[in-house]
Amino acid sequence: MSAVIIPARFASERLPGKPLKKIDGIPMIVRVATECMKSKADRVIVVTDSKEILEVCEKVEGLEVTMSSPDIKSGTDRVAKAAKYLNDEIIINVQGDEPFIPYELINTLIDDLQSNKDVLMNTACTKIDGLEAENPNVVKVVFDEEMNAIYFSRAKIPYNRDKKACDYYKHIGIYGFKRGFLLKYVDMPQTRLENIEKLEQLRALENGFKIKVLQTNYKPISVDTEDDLRLAEEYIKNKNK
Repeated sequence: MSAVIIPARFASERLPGKPLKKIDGIPMIVRVATECMKSKADRVIVVTDSKEILEVCEKVEGLEVTMSSPDIKSGTDRVAKAAKYLNDEIIINVQGDEPFIPYELINTLIDDLQSNKDVLMNTACTKIDGLEAENPNVVKVVFDEEMNAIYFSRAKIPYNRDKKACDYYKHIGIYGFKRGFLLKYVDMPQTRLENIEKLEQLRALENGFKIKVLQTNYKPISVDTEDDLRLAEEYIKNKNK
């Protein structure tokens, strides 16, 4: 059994009320949830601290929604709070600001967790060019020959000392967990590199756990600002032409 859990917090420093911002007339959280519901997950749950978001999600047939405390510090903690009361073995954490996340990617993470007993946590990446890799807001990942993450960073990694041909990979903010590991993970204290980079996935690596990285061609459009919202509008209009 598997569940997709979407954390949706109303407050946002750069874009207040972000989950309810409309893209081509549809609230962003509804776009995310609707795509997730196309996946092979047995259930899709929105976890929110907002009655407004709750009311919008309750109108979507087949979508589950529950309230959580506004004091919960991160999306992963919010997901874990909900997962604690589920029997589903696999939990997929999908960010509420990824309006075009493809359901096929969700299926890929579920399949990987189901078929590999040693995989406790997985995520995704996509290839980018060197210029995009310069942006500290774009999180990069490097991985070993078995596609296990070696490191995530806001810095441009790897450092191409000799200016040879080099591939760069952007981390996509979707995570798959075995439920037991998720509950263990959120109880771990924050770690040194996690606090330096402000990347919570480093907590798993610093504690000696592996994160499987799955490559995709999906190019994410995350919405964090009004400019991002305009890009999302342009994307959907071009897609619908």
